[in-house]
Amino acid sequence: MIIELGHFALILALCTATIQMILPLIGASRGWPGWMEAARPAATAQCLLLVFAFGALTYGFVTSDFSLRVVVSNSHTAKPMLYKITGVWGNHEGSMLLWSLIVALYGAMAAWFGGNLPSTLRARVLGVQGAIGIAFLSFLIFTSNPFERLAVPPFNGEDLNPLLQDPGLAFHPPFLYLGYVGLSMSFSFAIAALIEGRVDAAWGRWVRPWTLAAWLFLTVGISLGSWWAYYELGWGGFWFWDPVENASFMPWLLAAALLHSAIVVEKREALKSWTILLAILAFGFSMIGAFIVRSGVLTSVHAFATDPERGVYLLAITGVFMGGGLMLYAARAGAMEAKGVFSTLSRESALVANNVLLAVACFVVFIGTVWPLIAELFFDRKLSVGPPFFDAAFTPFAVALLAILPIGATMPWKRARIGRVMRPLWGAMALSIAVGALIWVMQTGGNMLAPVGSALALWLLLGTVIDLWSRGGRGGIGTRLRRIARLPRADWGKAVAHAGVAVTAFGMTALLAWESEDIRIARVGEPFEVAGYTVTLDEVEETRGPNYFSTMGRMTITRDGTEIAVLRPEKRIYPVARVPTTEAAIDSTVLRDLYLVIGDPQDDGGWTVRTYVKPFAGWIWAGFIIMALGGVLSLTDRRFRVAAGADHRRKSGGARAVPAE
Repeated sequence: MIIELGHFALILALCTATIQMILPLIGASRGWPGWMEAARPAATAQCLLLVFAFGALTYGFVTSDFSLRVVVSNSHTAKPMLYKITGVWGNHEGSMLLWSLIVALYGAMAAWFGGNLPSTLRARVLGVQGAIGIAFLSFLIFTSNPFERLAVPPFNGEDLNPLLQDPGLAFHPPFLYLGYVGLSMSFSFAIAALIEGRVDAAWGRWVRPWTLAAWLFLTVGISLGSWWAYYELGWGGFWFWDPVENASFMPWLLAAALLHSAIVVEKREALKSWTILLAILAFGFSMIGAFIVRSGVLTSVHAFATDPERGVYLLAITGVFMGGGLMLYAARAGAMEAKGVFSTLSRESALVANNVLLAVACFVVFIGTVWPLIAELFFDRKLSVGPPFFDAAFTPFAVALLAILPIGATMPWKRARIGRVMRPLWGAMALSIAVGALIWVMQTGGNMLAPVGSALALWLLLGTVIDLWSRGGRGGIGTRLRRIARLPRADWGKAVAHAGVAVTAFGMTALLAWESEDIRIARVGEPFEVAGYTVTLDEVEETRGPNYFSTMGRMTITRDGTEIAVLRPEKRIYPVARVPTTEAAIDSTVLRDLYLVIGDPQDDGGWTVRTYVKPFAGWIWAGFIIMALGGVLSLTDRRFRVAAGADHRRKSGGARAVPAE
């Protein structure tokens, strides 16, 4: 009965989304307040209906209701409860229900907290959000129904993909979807602004918190996925330029660009057309990511292998929203007249450079991701584009971004003098170059990755500190510190996020440059040396988990006769799914990770063992955490509340607007 009610709630949600789209858009165009106000209860009702539907599907997984096709395909009675719950979104149908729920949740939040938005703008934003809800709910109901029943239920299920039975990946999709779908709000604000023919400083204030929230959730989701790949896949890397990884990375880059360009709209009423375009492209790339993951056109270790028909449907949704948005943008771009002017040397110009680098970097990643598909379709050639291409193509943009960030952050608005801007930064630049040179000498030349990466990371970190210090004004140290402490949380959030980028950049370059790797056949009781550590395989035993069998090695790590750690790498077999997984054993400190993987037994009694010593590996995810903390700090700034922009408009007697053509 609960399952049927959940299915019914899903259908009602589609009907409610239709009301949410039609009534407010007509009401806004005709100036009918009652019709515009219908958007708010409709958005709330759609959200509540989808919460119930999602709860009903969760109930089906928790109780192992094998009359549901999706439960049979993705669950098993022996599976731990955590993975029964996460199995709800560990499949195509359930994850699309989660996607639709988050679309409705964002719309409901705009209805709940957007009371001080202009009524026509709020109605149009909620109307566009309702249209997005219609698209994905119809896709869900007609092609990917999670409540589809089986005529003859089996006694047990086929289990969830063992690679997904991990805490890191359990929470990775919800955060990622909160980021993907969060960009739908930026898109809705952009389309609403195009319909009205008005973009002003208040609009920039309104769109920033939604974009910031999406970027924050994407940051957390990407970091969880990277962390999972690092310790679960057993390859020892943190990023592989996999198509699914790229599908989340591209919207993250565009969200970062949008976040910075919205600042220019808010502060200077410039870059209006560019900001609107970024909002359309950012959500468009989120939908492209959904297509890549679910269409089966590109191979990935953690993609949903679904039929091409669903991919065509998703491609059509992408075409309608992205193509329609771009057509409306082309028709209205002339109305987005910029108010502020600025010189070549100014903070605005630095943010333009930031935007260009991020957007072009995204385009490069996109070309590398889809090129195998293009080559097969148009040139009848099968090829793969791997890390060498992405590393060579993406790295110059990353280097340029790190180099200009400290300078751009300290530049004044409208007009800057490079001598005055660089005066407090010369010492930081000299120290950074000196540290890079010292590292190069200490490693006796060779690869320039570590010296350059370390110098740039230190340059960004010192530049961030100098920027904060300069905001303290004149006076003694105590006076300055008190002024710095009273800075708006958005300023602190920016500084913390930039510091996180520096920490992550250093961790990545240090690991890639100084990593040690050893692959050998190890025998029980015979020690071997790796980068100054002595590794001994003590024993290998067969163990059993709740729903898997494990071959577990016991390995002792010593250095100079002192025991460092005892690690237990595993190789698991999940008998229901008949899929093996690798469970790396990792000993982490601030300065390095010891990373062990046990492989298959050999005919002579030995075991394949891979050993890595990864310097500063933990700094990569520490940087992500710091970046996310910066996003949280910025979101708590009272100026970023949705209504703040409207309050500003009301108190200032109305914002400047460009009339619709």
